[in-house]
Amino acid sequence: MKLLVVEDEQALAQGLKFNFEQEGYTVLTAEDGPTALNYFRDCYESDKDNVDLVVLDLMLPGMSGYEIAKEIRRIDEVVPILVLSARELSEDKAYAFDCGTDQYMTKPFALPELLSRVKNLLKRKSLVQPAPAPTKALPPLYHFGNVTVDFEAFEIEVDGERKSLTNLELRLLKYFIEHEGMVLTRSQILEDVWGEQSAFVTTRTIDNFVLRLRKLVESNPAEPVHIVSVRGAGYRFMPEEASE
Repeated sequence: MKLLVVEDEQALAQGLKFNFEQEGYTVLTAEDGPTALNYFRDCYESDKDNVDLVVLDLMLPGMSGYEIAKEIRRIDEVVPILVLSARELSEDKAYAFDCGTDQYMTKPFALPELLSRVKNLLKRKSLVQPAPAPTKALPPLYHFGNVTVDFEAFEIEVDGERKSLTNLELRLLKYFIEHEGMVLTRSQILEDVWGEQSAFVTTRTIDNFVLRLRKLVESNPAEPVHIVSVRGAGYRFMPEEASE
């Protein structure tokens, strides 16, 4: 696993590098945004040596950590970004999350907690795999929970009540069903469901369609059990509610 540490305080950067390497990780360090982004792009374009996680300071020379996070998200939607910053205001944390980061730790920090968070973020990332082609055709009627999907009629039946679906709603629901249990990124969904139209669609559109589907198929859309969010990754379809 390869980590990219973006930190301008050299002593801290070297301390992080040492401790991460003791855990078995390969570590790159960068003191500023352009260097960090060059490292990240080079690894990403190699297609076999990607950065698996970014540890990011916010107060950096020339280019803020917020800007770096935004640029990284334009390149890679999935890679975990963990902020390590002296900024403690809730506004700073909220904006960091808006820029696409996954977790936020304030300095000074406890090393065991940092290592644990890195480990858990990497474990979550490993769940995200490219969506394979469907292995078999779905039947005309598909049942999950208290829902029956009629693919030919573009309808679903929920507790005896029939509801119509638009073409895109049905395509998105079918895509989730075909990839049951898999974590699907927004970029995968855009490419596979929207196809040639994806250049004109934003990830916010996907989120809105998911909200619409949840209102149709979930007993409680605010606490979905079938179309569930995976923070920092995307969505997963679960035909049955997970047991406690």
